[in-house]
Amino acid sequence: MTIMTSKQKLVVLTGAGISAESGIKTFRNSDGLWEGHDIYEVASPRGWKKNPSLVLDFYNLRRRDVANVHPNTSHIGLAELEAYFDVHIITQNIDDLHERGGSSKVLHLHGEIFKMRSEKDESLIYDIRSDINLGDTAEDGEQLRPYIVWFEEPVPMITEAARITAEADIFVVIGTSLVVYPAAGLLEMAPGHIPKYIIDKHIPTTGAIPNLTRIEAPASVGVMELKDLLLKS
Repeated sequence: MTIMTSKQKLVVLTGAGISAESGIKTFRNSDGLWEGHDIYEVASPRGWKKNPSLVLDFYNLRRRDVANVHPNTSHIGLAELEAYFDVHIITQNIDDLHERGGSSKVLHLHGEIFKMRSEKDESLIYDIRSDINLGDTAEDGEQLRPYIVWFEEPVPMITEAARITAEADIFVVIGTSLVVYPAAGLLEMAPGHIPKYIIDKHIPTTGAIPNLTRIEAPASVGVMELKDLLLKS
């Protein structure tokens, strides 16, 4: 008789650092600007209300940027781990590089660049590959906006992310500064007894997290090291 064993649940929280190696620019520069804009001008309800044309133009450019880049070896490496683990990706990124890299279970905390929604009804969500323009409306007649969770807005997917994290057998953090909440709190929500790994070129401050292994390296190098550690354990 063959005894079937289930795969361990490997939960991975990713941030901008994993996509940076594909050429996606991050906004957390020393000057606090994103492509020359104050972040609240282009990523807050206040900015949207003040100048929706600027916000639409900004995300239309981001959409084109993402369409022109490709998954890197860290995205692909995580997808390859699905052969050995039940891998769940929780990403703060709005790009689709995890999906294009082959990952089958991806939860986007902060929205998706290739989707748009009604300004009023958050349940009216549509795919978008081109530009969103002023005057483009959802079926409720309201202006369409990027399907992005902006600063000062709630993060609806955090409840599901917390549930997935609480069920993890292994928890990994890759390429995030751990300063944007509530996403940063997921590391503390992972069960205390399970192994945890953090991969970053500059390891952020984590406090007293038990069973934490730090891999100070770019995402592409760090994921290769992570694979070696996981598959040898």
